[in-house]
Amino acid sequence: MIVPAHTIRAKTIITEADLVKRQKSFSGALDDLSEIIGKETRVALYAGRPIRASDLRPAAIIERNQIVKLSYTAGSLSITADARALDRAAPGETIKVMNRSSRTTLFALVLPDGTLTVE
Repeated sequence: MIVPAHTIRAKTIITEADLVKRQKSFSGALDDLSEIIGKETRVALYAGRPIRASDLRPAAIIERNQIVKLSYTAGSLSITADARALDRAAPGETIKVMNRSSRTTLFALVLPDGTLTVE
């Protein structure tokens, strides 16, 4: 099983230097480095304690209050606008955003390039 070598704060990207392999086994604990390295912690992880999949998430590329590009496409109609992110998010997640000009709040999908799309 893989455990933290030291306390890792929430919202930290995990690197190989943060981890230690132990011989013990724990039900639900992750034991593959590729499932852990490069992920972001949802909660604080403590040295020597098992790491569960629910403790991690993909690394966020959108920060709360960040100004982002928002797009909507329907057929040949394409609309783009600036929006303010109301939460942190990783690619593939849906977050709440506020259109800066109309102040309308809506949900948008985060794309890998950091733009958001409304469906």
